[in-house]
Amino acid sequence: MTDSNEPLPLFASPGRVPPPEPTGPQSPVPQPNAQRPGTTTQPSTASSVTQTSEPAVWQPTSAASPTPAPAEYHASRPRRERRGLSAWWLAPLVVVSLVAGGAGGVLAERYLGADRPVEANLPVSPAAPVDRAPESVAGIAAGVLPSVVAIEVATGEGRGSGSGFILRADGYILTNNHVVDGGSGPGGSITVVFADGSQESATVVGATLDYDLAVIKVPRTGLTPLALGDSADVVVGDHVIAVGAPLGLQGTVTSGIVSAVNRPVTAGDPGGQAFINAIQTDAAINPGNSGGPLVNLAGEVVGVNSAIAQLPGAVLSGVGNIGLGFAIPSNQVRRTAEQLIETGEATYPYIGVMLDERYTGEGVQVLAAPEGDSTTPVEPDSPADRAGIRAGDVIISIDGRPVTDPDEVVVAIRAKAPGDSVVLRVRTGDDERDVRVVLSERSSS
Repeated sequence: MTDSNEPLPLFASPGRVPPPEPTGPQSPVPQPNAQRPGTTTQPSTASSVTQTSEPAVWQPTSAASPTPAPAEYHASRPRRERRGLSAWWLAPLVVVSLVAGGAGGVLAERYLGADRPVEANLPVSPAAPVDRAPESVAGIAAGVLPSVVAIEVATGEGRGSGSGFILRADGYILTNNHVVDGGSGPGGSITVVFADGSQESATVVGATLDYDLAVIKVPRTGLTPLALGDSADVVVGDHVIAVGAPLGLQGTVTSGIVSAVNRPVTAGDPGGQAFINAIQTDAAINPGNSGGPLVNLAGEVVGVNSAIAQLPGAVLSGVGNIGLGFAIPSNQVRRTAEQLIETGEATYPYIGVMLDERYTGEGVQVLAAPEGDSTTPVEPDSPADRAGIRAGDVIISIDGRPVTDPDEVVVAIRAKAPGDSVVLRVRTGDDERDVRVVLSERSSS
């Protein structure tokens, strides 16, 4: 159950967007005391009635003052004798009218038509072709668009759509997990719509909720895949292009810059959250863009568009682009996609500590004491335990990057690969030290 006073999350997956429900014209319902435009009403009280200079309000005719009956009205007026035109007058009038009309038409054609040109002869642009550089947005879009697809998903709860792009020539396609979630269940289906309008049914090869990624496959070969670039080379200010099918509008291209890197983003609901060490961009990303590529000026995929920021109090149905979009870095995409293709499952790294979300102060604190029957501050024989981290310790930084929120710690760790090592700056009491932790591996949900 959701607390009605609980604030809505800052981030939302734009995801698959449901098609609009058809609505028919609504007939207005007559209101017996409806106001005419430009009039106002004042509430009345039982104790007094005040006359004002406000415009009068239209009210239906009262039953106390009925209009005179038609019989009474006609009876009060004397009848007059009607006289019609004689046929001797009618025939000449008709002839005169026809002659006048014909003459007017001839004169209008002669004098008014004299200023009308025989041909419009509007100016045309020179026949020289427009030279678009390959590194321009138009040039990059021309190379990327044939490899971007729209994904239509039907589930037991309804229909929706999202985006994706070709990962391998033999039919493997990458998208977000939340785009295809439920499409492989009972009564569900996943349909891929290619840039040329052709369609194929798809099956899920593997998906992970933790990284919000999925690989699907269509029975088609000879496709043109997009290359995955190195997201470690992305810096703030780089120009990027987002491609996808927002609101079902396939082949939509928007451009912008990288606004930030290593942005910790938690998307989804508390029962199933994805932790993203995201690339932030101001390129327009809207519902339905999820799963589409974010490419650099070389046409390489540096991220997968996955989430957008929403204003406090907003709901996803009312959210559009506000210049705060987030993409999963391509290096994370590569590792996860390879696992999904090879094994159907993905893994993620962990250190084995429980973090205290109530702590305020510098850094992020490990729980000081167990809570409940199954919450242990430091998991026995975990990477953190082996490195000497204890309950109540405060993690100040990871690989030299300060952390101030539990989500930042989780995102920074999951941006690594199992077997990697990280250096944690840890404070115990008044003592600070650097601790090297080798990350272990867990299966993703």
